[in-house]
Amino acid sequence: MHRSVPLLGQGQIERLPARAREVVEYRKSGLSLNHIQGCPLDCAYCIRHTYGLWDQREPRALMSDAEAVETLVRHRYFRAGTTPIQLFNRATEPFLPAVKPHTFAVLEDLDARGLTNHVLVITRYQLRPEDCERLDHLRHLKVTLLFTYSGIEDRRIEPYPSEVAAASLQLATGVQPRRYRTIFYWRPLVPGLNDTDEHLARGADLSQHADATVFTGLFYRHEIAAYYQDRGLPEPYPATARRKVLPEMLERRVLDTLGGRSQLFRKTSCAVSYVHGLPDYNGHHGVRELCDICPVAQIRRCHSAHQIPTAAQLMALADTVPDAADLQILSIDDRAAVVAGLPHEQPRYFLQHALGFQIHDTHHPHRTHRHGRADIGWKEPTAS
Repeated sequence: MHRSVPLLGQGQIERLPARAREVVEYRKSGLSLNHIQGCPLDCAYCIRHTYGLWDQREPRALMSDAEAVETLVRHRYFRAGTTPIQLFNRATEPFLPAVKPHTFAVLEDLDARGLTNHVLVITRYQLRPEDCERLDHLRHLKVTLLFTYSGIEDRRIEPYPSEVAAASLQLATGVQPRRYRTIFYWRPLVPGLNDTDEHLARGADLSQHADATVFTGLFYRHEIAAYYQDRGLPEPYPATARRKVLPEMLERRVLDTLGGRSQLFRKTSCAVSYVHGLPDYNGHHGVRELCDICPVAQIRRCHSAHQIPTAAQLMALADTVPDAADLQILSIDDRAAVVAGLPHEQPRYFLQHALGFQIHDTHHPHRTHRHGRADIGWKEPTAS
């Protein structure tokens, strides 16, 4: 079978940074498959900085597509029909000409297995009508295309124009009827960079060409800040943060601009679940201040599915994965289960998705009305 990107040898793989060698990683919106790595689009804020992969511009494979799918479905966190999947969302662009055959190979392999899991595909590249037709042939997976659009005009920060994603969004949404769903992924919103009234008005217009809209801010980690400083780029914030940065005033302006739009969400999983007519798989309904902009029908749907787990249920689930062996439950209420003892965030995401209920770790406290965002640009934080 023709290989669209070069396959790395074992010695080359062993020389990669440790996190780059991790083909499957759990992130908040899903179990992420990344056996293709490398991207030429050069967005300055790319998460590849944090994996030691920034200089890798040519896509390359760590294993075959068939091996990658087997690695995914045999992973300790994977549950058929339950675990949301993200495809090529941290190290490449899934619709690059060389990567696209791998994207479809993975999707079609998963679909042929009869799996009904959510699959999130995030893109800013050009889609073609034949891509939409092929996506619509998938019969079992719940596929959501998230079209990343920022409107950033500074080509030092975002060389690849956002209007390509805007055109792809309109093309994909215009296919009727269709099984896949589309989301206008309005990100990253950054004060002084893409937040003029004109930028917001353009975003409001594009939101009408999608099944739902998610807006969010910038991951500004120390590796990304170092890159900005080295290149003399205008630094968006005076400090870095673990969570995405979206100041309170900018959120308010977005809500004022898109006020009354019934398909606007703060969280990716909320929008993905909504467009498929399902309750949020991250269980955000417990964090009620997130829901004040959600469609009433979706609030009802999430409310009906909202089940507070018992400590026994949570511990029994934790016992199924070795990463949660030292889990300690500090409290459980209608909002979330607060836990300690997890070595990293991946088991937390597993527990959260398996239960459809918020799991909060004391090492990373959630702040009331902060919507899971960094404290930068918000009032004095208050622990939830």
